Amino acid sequence: MIPRPRPERFRLRRTMMFMNAQRPGLIKDAYIYGVDSIILDLEDAVAENQKDAARFSLYHALKSIDYGETEVLVRMNGLETPHWQEDVRVCIAGGADGVRIAKCESADDVRQIEEHVLAAEREFGVEEGRTLLMAALESPKGILNAREICQASERMLGVAISGGDFRKSMHVRPERSGIEINTARSLMLLAAREAGIQCFDTVFTALDDEEGFRAEVELDRAMGFDGKSLINPRQISYVHKTFAPTEKEIATAELYVRSFEEQSKQGVGVYTVNGKMVDIPFIEDAQRVIALAKACGVYHGDL
Repeated sequence: MIPRPRPERFRLRRTMMFMNAQRPGLIKDAYIYGVDSIILDLEDAVAENQKDAARFSLYHALKSIDYGETEVLVRMNGLETPHWQEDVRVCIAGGADGVRIAKCESADDVRQIEEHVLAAEREFGVEEGRTLLMAALESPKGILNAREICQASERMLGVAISGGDFRKSMHVRPERSGIEINTARSLMLLAAREAGIQCFDTVFTALDDEEGFRAEVELDRAMGFDGKSLINPRQISYVHKTFAPTEKEIATAELYVRSFEEQSKQGVGVYTVNGKMVDIPFIEDAQRVIALAKACGVYHGDL
């Protein structure tokens, strides 16, 4: 088995790309694209009569492929199917970094998966607590229960909305403005931020609509998402560029942090920088920007 470091709960995840776990030729070189996380899919991408074959392929990929620094997650089949328990066992036996819970609708769903993950860790001699969890919210019930889902386990790294299934449940179709899904996005973001975990937007499936894709990525960043689910390697670079802090944002953050260090020595808590009042929340945000810039590899300062 290729040794992998312990998964990081709060690592950089601007991009999470789905790949069919049943296609060895596709997943063996997935790391070369530079995506932050890959999601090997046992659910929608795999036909009902091919689930066992997909698990076989997944297990051998996890055991034999060196994905380097790329995080490897697995999308399991939903709890309403007969497949999910074996999906969990294969994920743990193979050494996946985490499991994406499909069609999650409650904290009980998370806890049920967590119990089976722990049992599998014990069964296969994996360090207890190593395997992370994330939940895909795909229905009105899932969105309305987002708060309890986000807080259901210490293993939770984040939540993501699945646009296709959510739109289907709402009897709507994709709109360029996002009006049909933005309320759900916002509710999920609020729940994730309260719980202190990450939050990811859905895939953009119209691969020929580059303008629409870019507009949605920019909306995602403006709304506060940590990253975006993807289905095509061509989408990676624009997401990475958009989610990285700009030079202006970095310079402003540096100015705030340095001024805070100077002012705090004098016992000043609130002051002005370039005519703008600055206090602790500004500094915390500035520190977050610098940390993100470092993680993205675009920070060249000395803070």
